[in-house]
Amino acid sequence: MSAIEDLQQTMARLREPGGCPWDQEQTHASLVRCLIDEVSELIETIDHGDMPHMREELGDVLIQVVFHARMAEEAGHFNFDDVAREINEKLIRRHPHVFGAEKLETSEQVLHQWDIIKAGEKKNGPPANSAKFFKDLPPRLPALMFAEAVWKQIEKKQLPAGGVVDAAQVAALGRHLDEESLGRMLFEIAAAARAKGLDPEGALRLHATKVMTAIEAKRT
Repeated sequence: MSAIEDLQQTMARLREPGGCPWDQEQTHASLVRCLIDEVSELIETIDHGDMPHMREELGDVLIQVVFHARMAEEAGHFNFDDVAREINEKLIRRHPHVFGAEKLETSEQVLHQWDIIKAGEKKNGPPANSAKFFKDLPPRLPALMFAEAVWKQIEKKQLPAGGVVDAAQVAALGRHLDEESLGRMLFEIAAAARAKGLDPEGALRLHATKVMTAIEAKRT
């Protein structure tokens, strides 16, 4: 058997009668915090370039996938092979320049094609709200990534952000910003928020949501 098959058998044994009481009690919802924690620990190894620990943390993330797939299989929804098959088919479908006749030369061309293919896939899914400027973003996306995604869509779709976002101030900040100064600024903001008893994560998420709401309101 392959290593992944061994891992699947181990998880099945843990979930079966006579297995581990903790593993048997878990649900998809109860494992959400575990998944976030494991991904955070993986990110830490990436930030430090710690390859031995990265291998370990990748395994911890993988077991979360195996765990969820096993619970779904027990409920008759899907299994691990279904998960692997679907993502493999998606990768091939979204890379016709590799697996088909079309050839692309730059990352920009690849990303542009990716968006076109992805949009075509969504036509087969649940109907989207065409009245919305912003695409749906993951509700549990960290606030900083959420805010970045909102701004990316404002730029990409050239949304009417005047009066909502000070574009001139954004541009002025960007001219004097590098990775080191950005890290320092964000850390100092987080520290100041802590000193004032404020929640920087919640504040940023709230403001980014207000920006989205204000821009959507401009359309009506």
